[in-house]
Amino acid sequence: MSAPASDGGFGGNRVSALLGIRYPIIQAGMVWNSGWRLASAVARAGGLGLIGAGSMDAALLSEHITRAQDALAQAGGTVGVNVPMLYRHAPELLEVVVQRGVKIVFTSAGNPATWAPQLKAQGLTVVHVVAGARQAQKAEAAGCDAVVAEGFEAGGHNGAAELTSMVLLPLVARAVQIPVIAAGGIATGAQMLAAMVLGAEGVQMGSRFAASVEGAGHAAFKQAIVAAGEDATRLMMKQVTPVRLLQNAFSAQVAAAELRGASPEELRELLGRGRARRGMLEGDLDEGELEIGQVAALIDHVLPAAEILDSIIAEYTSQREQVGIHGGKYGA
Repeated sequence: MSAPASDGGFGGNRVSALLGIRYPIIQAGMVWNSGWRLASAVARAGGLGLIGAGSMDAALLSEHITRAQDALAQAGGTVGVNVPMLYRHAPELLEVVVQRGVKIVFTSAGNPATWAPQLKAQGLTVVHVVAGARQAQKAEAAGCDAVVAEGFEAGGHNGAAELTSMVLLPLVARAVQIPVIAAGGIATGAQMLAAMVLGAEGVQMGSRFAASVEGAGHAAFKQAIVAAGEDATRLMMKQVTPVRLLQNAFSAQVAAAELRGASPEELRELLGRGRARRGMLEGDLDEGELEIGQVAALIDHVLPAAEILDSIIAEYTSQREQVGIHGGKYGA
């Protein structure tokens, strides 16, 4: 899964160089949304595509890796795998990653020291998702090559401290020497430039790519993202695992349970099994769990992944030229 030959003007950017990609843009590994089709489409367009293994077992992940490798055999591009370490299949998934020759793995929701040294010994590039400066320092000490600093605005599982990207990015950037990738509340080129000014050297986007033609989510879920307004999401389930959800009948049940002081066990029972699949993959907009970031309010269309990436780079370049920022991590 090799990268495109051109550096896209980001020759001085450490994230582009580390990941072997044209643009320092990573498509997040989202459960039920980021399979081989989306990851390979982003890779062909010059970003890093991530297969989201959080909703897969080892056999299914192996199949997605095969399909991605086949899709990129002629076109080229770079695909990695995202593995949430709280997932019970994480050890088997990471074994598949190593066996299938994937060279980049993003880990999240756990202690990076659990797997980073072993993965590094196998020659992999390891990036860990963090929600605070201390977590970033632990990832650096564990040998991670970069960190993703994910702000409170993000969809899916989130940091309990509720640090926004505007605060989190400079905190993490001054706490570590390894490259910092920004995530949470980013869907446009202007937001990408702002993140870079705050200390990031690349961006990871989930919600924007969830609303893509190649995204594996249900069409109804994608249209719900497009229709979302500024008050459409809430961070919930903080007693269990913080997760940002589109408001619907299910999230209202969660809110009512939290208001009456439900225990973590009660909340887990309410969440049950398969809620995320039911909502995002099967399109049950009432009783399903619909994970998405605040930035859904800025997403107006479902587009092909290549068009999304091209529009982000075009706006980024235009905004960068307007403010006169050039060179180094920012591109030519």
